[in-house]
Amino acid sequence: MELSVIIVNYNGMKYLKGCFDSLYDKLSGINFEIIVLDNMSADGSCEYIKQHYPEVRLIESSQNLGFGRGNNTAVEVAKGEYLLLINNDTIVQDHLAPALDFVQKDNTIGALGIRMLDGNGNYLISAANFPNPFNMVRLKNMFLMGPEFRSGNFTKAFYDVDWLGGSFLLMPKKIYDNVGGFDQDYFMYGEDVDLCKKVADAGYRRVFMPGLSYIHFVGYNNSRDNLVVKGHEMYIEKHKSGIDKMLTTAALSINKMIKKVKKVIGL
Repeated sequence: MELSVIIVNYNGMKYLKGCFDSLYDKLSGINFEIIVLDNMSADGSCEYIKQHYPEVRLIESSQNLGFGRGNNTAVEVAKGEYLLLINNDTIVQDHLAPALDFVQKDNTIGALGIRMLDGNGNYLISAANFPNPFNMVRLKNMFLMGPEFRSGNFTKAFYDVDWLGGSFLLMPKKIYDNVGGFDQDYFMYGEDVDLCKKVADAGYRRVFMPGLSYIHFVGYNNSRDNLVVKGHEMYIEKHKSGIDKMLTTAALSINKMIKKVKKVIGL
């Protein structure tokens, strides 16, 4: 088995056909399996998968495990040498053989991501810098990685980055296992940053390949700011120390204060 595709699903039935069909199309010629961990969906997702995609390995959780723990649970039964962790609300646009081949031929790569598009086909940034005192004041500054990443007009086949969004992560299973997978203390948001930091600490590169793309329908919205801030607080506690930890914590506190003021004045 070359590749295990891991999908955590929660009430995402309306997206599953598009996601599955794109995977079967864009992984043709690759020996792969699809494993879905369902977090107690109430929209008929499990019944839909059993009826229309019986070959998909479905794990029906008796509780909502969240994103990280859900992925870890699914990976436990994965048979592939490589993993593709992908969100349910995605449609792969290009054949993924070049990405898998790239990772297979370069053992310095610990994780790989590709270009993310919104539902209208517009470019979205899906790679960023690790948290630091500068970018915690304004979280969007994590994505200030140069003009090419801002515009989506890339000139190179790949780029080394700090971290990659968790909606599409291709990586060797042995590295995922060696770093312990996702930290299960995170329920949602921040676990992808944490995972990439552990991959970095283990000495492996995180690579962004812009020549391939996928659509991601939901993405992030401002209503989830509190979860994102909480995720960064956990990251700082786990990965920072000394003066760096103090400055990064102070910067995030400023961010939280600004958010509260904006909420009070209705901005």
